[in-house]
Amino acid sequence: MATNRTFTMIKPDAVENGHTGAILEKINAAGFRIVALKKTQMTTRDAETFYAIHKERPFFGELVEFMTRGPIIAAVLEKDNAVEDFRTLIGATNPAEAAEGTIRKLYATSIGENAVHGSDSDENAEIESNFHFAGREMF
Repeated sequence: MATNRTFTMIKPDAVENGHTGAILEKINAAGFRIVALKKTQMTTRDAETFYAIHKERPFFGELVEFMTRGPIIAAVLEKDNAVEDFRTLIGATNPAEAAEGTIRKLYATSIGENAVHGSDSDENAEIESNFHFAGREMF
């Protein structure tokens, strides 16, 4: 069953480069309502837990290091068809392959530093939202 909520993170690279406001503006302009929002910094343990699915991949250590190097903006977004529409808005993981006008085309610098995270399924949107907003019922 599709939900109308998804989870996103504005990653450390985009926060460092001053793109937070522009990214949130694009999210709003695309018709998403921000249900929850916070600025935080992931600990090593947080990043290892959040990205545990990638634990056996060769880039895992670099991913954890990147995601803990500075603050992130975590948000729960609401809109009809939220997960799919947000994935379209952010564009391909590789900014060189992302469609014109997408968040990653505009603000990402590489596959590794790709500005934003977007949940890839309704199930993961719920898991990821609960991870970052523990104690608050988001779904």
